[in-house]
Amino acid sequence: MIKGYIFDLDGTLLDTLASLAHSFNRALSSMGYPSQPVDSYRYFIGDGLRKAVERCLPVEARNEADISAFTQVQQADYQANWRNDAQPYDGIAELLVQLSRQGKRLAVLSNKPHAFALLCVDYFFPDIEFDLVLGHKLDVPLKPDPTGARQIARCLDLAASEIALIGDTWTDMSTAVAGGMLPIGALWGFRDYEELKNAGARHIIKHPSEVIAVIEGENS
Repeated sequence: MIKGYIFDLDGTLLDTLASLAHSFNRALSSMGYPSQPVDSYRYFIGDGLRKAVERCLPVEARNEADISAFTQVQQADYQANWRNDAQPYDGIAELLVQLSRQGKRLAVLSNKPHAFALLCVDYFFPDIEFDLVLGHKLDVPLKPDPTGARQIARCLDLAASEIALIGDTWTDMSTAVAGGMLPIGALWGFRDYEELKNAGARHIIKHPSEVIAVIEGENS
């Protein structure tokens, strides 16, 4: 019986592709590097800030000094612009309200820096009571390490088998599999069907409205 839900943030709850791409590109331009196509950020984002920085920088700038300098510039830009060009995906707010009314436990697990994960959830979902929002912190390894997911399970006082983890990348599906949770792939996000399937998604859905039916089928 699924009693709790862990959601990824970027690409699952929030459409932040343009927001993040524009922030990274402003930082690139300010440091004299070429900008990257917005669509490329579908694959730059998802594995933590460090990986996103490495992927968007030119090869010759992927050294510790340049990575550190760029990260400071980009994070300062994002601090000023994190809410711009971002919005919840269609149907997400309705799904969260429905799950809340059913008494389900809700959490967010993101590879986004923890402070920004909190800001985004508080701003875009002010009426939803999440039991826990967990972004990347020094003591929480990045997904697909299941440590964060297991920490959330303990907070919810639920067994891993009672939790569905919903996300849009292989990272999320691998986290769910490693943590013993139900992996549900979100096709409205940044990646495609094959990636989600190959990473172990048990269900792959096209719209948030499909979550309830999927879980009813699991629980029957």
